[in-house]
Amino acid sequence: MVCSVAGHAAPLRWASDAEANVPFVFHDPADQSRLTGYEYEIAQAIARRLGRPALFVQNDWDGLIPGLQRGLYDMVIDGIEITPEHEQGVLFSRPYYMTTERITVRRDQQGLDTLAALHGHVVGTLKDTTAERMLQADPSIRIRAYEEETNAYTDLKNGRLDAVLLDGTIALYYGSPDPDLKLVGEPIGQVAYGVAFAQGNTALRDQVNAALDGMMRDGELHRILARWKLWTPAMAALTGDATTPDIAPDAWDHYRAATAPTTGWRARFDRYVSFLPLLLHGAVLTFAVSACAMVLAVGLGLALALMRRYGPRWLGALATLYVEIVRGTPLLIQILFIFYALPGIGLRLSPFVAGVLALGMNYAAYEAENYRAGLQSVARGQIEAAIALNMTHFQALRFVVVPQAVRMVIPVMTNDFISLLKDSSLVSVITLTELSQTYVRLSSTYYDYFGTGLLIGVAYLLLGLPFVRLARMAEARFHTGRQRRGHI
Repeated sequence: MVCSVAGHAAPLRWASDAEANVPFVFHDPADQSRLTGYEYEIAQAIARRLGRPALFVQNDWDGLIPGLQRGLYDMVIDGIEITPEHEQGVLFSRPYYMTTERITVRRDQQGLDTLAALHGHVVGTLKDTTAERMLQADPSIRIRAYEEETNAYTDLKNGRLDAVLLDGTIALYYGSPDPDLKLVGEPIGQVAYGVAFAQGNTALRDQVNAALDGMMRDGELHRILARWKLWTPAMAALTGDATTPDIAPDAWDHYRAATAPTTGWRARFDRYVSFLPLLLHGAVLTFAVSACAMVLAVGLGLALALMRRYGPRWLGALATLYVEIVRGTPLLIQILFIFYALPGIGLRLSPFVAGVLALGMNYAAYEAENYRAGLQSVARGQIEAAIALNMTHFQALRFVVVPQAVRMVIPVMTNDFISLLKDSSLVSVITLTELSQTYVRLSSTYYDYFGTGLLIGVAYLLLGLPFVRLARMAEARFHTGRQRRGHI
């Protein structure tokens, strides 16, 4: 009956950042096309109990709450801590998981096993977390706040940090399996995770609370957490479940086996080959966004240059104002503004369209200056001669001035496209998974920054080289045509 109802019910859209998010929601290292994680299983169970099909929405961590407020999805499940600060922006369900903070140090270190012992040391953590606020209470601690857990533990191994303080769930999966690291000291403090909803969505919040209550009563939550080796005395106290069923940590074992270091060049080669479908998907999206944005940049940039060079004074002033505003503000802010702020005035754009629009409008300002320089390099006598030959002002620009200006700026356009191709990595903040985000996912999953980085670098290089070749062919053609006209 539930399956029948779910088939006709609206999907339960829930979001998380699955790019580097073990053990919450992440791509299975053994099959990158499959999502997994203890929060993924909790979300599926909630949707099943509500009689609705679950629909996962990928979003960058920083964009999860803005996307929730924009209405891109119904709820967020991503290890979001229930704190007074967070409760000012979103509604929370009852806690579905309780954990503590744990200290991780290098295997050969001694003595840094309490919060007080970290006094005067360099300590890594994640930004905007309870762990960071704990460290901020001691001004002598030099805090390094990270975006990704893997980067913190990597810096610890490399000696850039003295310790890492993070949630017990993260420490268990990132710190304890590493032979170079160890967890020390007693658990510190307490952290509660909750499902986040937009302010005012109390109906869904209450339904999810009822589903969580049911999962706690019948032991489903216990079974999920035990499979991931995450059932703790704190969870027993939260749920009132004091039972000790014999549940094998098969999800934990699967993850450990899938991420075990590869031995031999053959195994490493096979793993890199398995990355190719993901790289291809990321490359196609990167090229599509970049190409569409460059077309917009070229067209709008040329229009702005013509307005500044040949338009009325008021139109030239508007074009100048546009160029200065766009060049004077960060591209990342422009992307976030277009995607998250414009819906406030009724303009909702898809992630792809928003990414293309932001990149295109940004680079149009730089292209406008390139074209303006090209237009200024064309002698004034050229347009006067064209008008003398009975051309209109528009025809003189179209057939005489602009073609010469374009020829002058082709090398600069080529360079701008390569830059735009790399800047397209910023669209990952609005849910688009392109090449750079693919690198984050793969490198953080397998702790292989070198080989994966080389693959991504080659992919970017291969995307840019054809355009460079086409630009050189166009330069040669223009140059040849100019030489022939000179001989004539």
